[in-house]
Amino acid sequence: MARRRQLYEGKAKILFEGPEPGTLVQYFKDDATAFNAQKKGTITGKGVLNNRISEFLMLKLHEINIPTHFIRRLNMREQLIKEVEIVPIEVVVRNIAAGSIAQRLGIPEGTRLPRSIVEYYYKNDQLGDPMVAEEHITAFGWATPPDMDDIVHLTLRINDFLSGLFLGVGITLVDFKLEFGRLYENEEMRIVLADEISPDNCRLWDTKTNEKMDKDRFRRDLGKIEEAYQEVARRLGILPEAGSRDLKGPETMQ
Repeated sequence: MARRRQLYEGKAKILFEGPEPGTLVQYFKDDATAFNAQKKGTITGKGVLNNRISEFLMLKLHEINIPTHFIRRLNMREQLIKEVEIVPIEVVVRNIAAGSIAQRLGIPEGTRLPRSIVEYYYKNDQLGDPMVAEEHITAFGWATPPDMDDIVHLTLRINDFLSGLFLGVGITLVDFKLEFGRLYENEEMRIVLADEISPDNCRLWDTKTNEKMDKDRFRRDLGKIEEAYQEVARRLGILPEAGSRDLKGPETMQ
């Protein structure tokens, strides 16, 4: 594989310099982390599955005119994406009580919320990604009020669309995390969806049994983690072409 310069490595992905100005290559790892990286492990083949699942969902969002950083999938583990300036906010949409909101507010897990709730978290690993309000975001200049209008509008559209898409294959979209970036083109800036959409950052439950089909199986030591990711891909009709091939990462230049 061609040598290229590594720009960034996160918990689940690596970003490399792209082949053209304004592009990056996003590589999906098998590494798994939970509880702000206090728990670490490996889910064999996760990167391959997340690459395919995220590609599928990004393309579906393109069909309803949601702007994203996605350009195309390059191979089993890599995508070509547009280089964006990431807004340092994680946007979490909750449709059903699970995870931290159930713990914080004492709501039984599985309770359908009166309406979808949007929460914001400041992207800072050292601080544990603290929850913040829109007042913090605009006061500290992490995003402008017009940026937030665009982010909220896109988030609610994405939630409505993905909830219906997953429901159609027997999966409940319990909650999920989104990230957005500023894309600069022809001296204009617009907010676009960035990062990924996969079982790593979505809670997905079987509609009939409520069986978990996402990274909670890793967080809670439920087992059958690989099988859960594979089942999501199978229901979406996008199982990868091969199983264990292409497990090595690309060579990097220091």
